[in-house]
Amino acid sequence: MSHLNPPQLLEALNWRYATKIFDADKKIPAPLWAALEQALVLTPTSFGLQPYQFLIVQDPAKRAALRPHSWDQSQVVDCSHFIVFTARTEITEADAKRLVSHMSAVRGVPVEAFNSYLDLIVGNLVNGLRGQTAPEWAAQQCYIALGNLMTVAALLDVDACPMEGIDKDAYDRILGLNGTGYRTVVTLALGYRSADDKYARLAKVRYDVAELVKVV
Repeated sequence: MSHLNPPQLLEALNWRYATKIFDADKKIPAPLWAALEQALVLTPTSFGLQPYQFLIVQDPAKRAALRPHSWDQSQVVDCSHFIVFTARTEITEADAKRLVSHMSAVRGVPVEAFNSYLDLIVGNLVNGLRGQTAPEWAAQQCYIALGNLMTVAALLDVDACPMEGIDKDAYDRILGLNGTGYRTVVTLALGYRSADDKYARLAKVRYDVAELVKVV
């Protein structure tokens, strides 16, 4: 397996920025998009529970309907692929059982071998104290997926803009999420920067490593 060297990684991370203007005519090729989809699927989650779904909004009418609820940001309609990260509104024992059943099938191990793991998940996220804040926990998993995808996109020379300036209730209504067990958390526009986007040429503003990274 080939690996990036540190300079290549840092070059990609310095190249990326929150793209403000996308080239609406330039689309992500299908093979490249397939890799980005797999990057989402391969995102690590707590307990491996994957308490989310990623909605790829490609219908122009739906994108146009979402734009007014996104601070009227043009990225919603101009980007190649617009992703809405949605999280589970609750975690149930059935969710935990589904996971261990899938683990059993994938790994060829009897489902009973995962009984202690099942008890751990149920005791923590269903019946435990964290069960009271399970929706917030699920939303945090979406942010892991968001960060993972943004880094992968940069490595593949795909531009991205994470967007939290949205009316989540309006998104839920427009996307038909009410009553599905999922709710909107955050969005990500993916595609290719326009030559007219002045932000692409601005220096990246970050505090020094010594200020942000502490060894204790």
